[in-house]
Amino acid sequence: MLARLDALLTALPRVHAEDAWIGRRWRVGGATVAHVFGGEDGLLRITFRAEPEEVFAMEHMGPPYFRADWGANVVGLIVDEGTDWEELGELLTDSYRLQAPARLAEQVPAPGIRS
Repeated sequence: MLARLDALLTALPRVHAEDAWIGRRWRVGGATVAHVFGGEDGLLRITFRAEPEEVFAMEHMGPPYFRADWGANVVGLIVDEGTDWEELGELLTDSYRLQAPARLAEQVPAPGIRS
C-alpha cells in the first residue's frame, strides 16, 4: 500500500517523500500534501487537505473517513483492502492543488477534468 501511495503522490510535480515524526509524508516545498501512519490498532491511516465543505462531509460520513485533530482542513481515511484507489487518487490530487504553489497546482487538472 505504501508503494501504491508513493506512486500516486510522487507523480505530482515536485512532490517528494520523507520520513515524518511518525510514518511517512509527501510534501511539495514545505507544505504537506499527505501523511500516512499506522495506528495502535494496526490500521493504516492517511491524512490530507480538503476544501471546507468536503471536510464537513467526510467528517459526517464516518468510517473509513475521519477528521484529524490538527489543522482546520485536515481529514483522512483508513487505507485497507476496501480502499477505492481512484477516489483516493482524486482526494490526494485535490490536496496537492490546495498545498502546491499556484504555478504548480495549475499544471495538474482537477479530478474529473480532462484537458
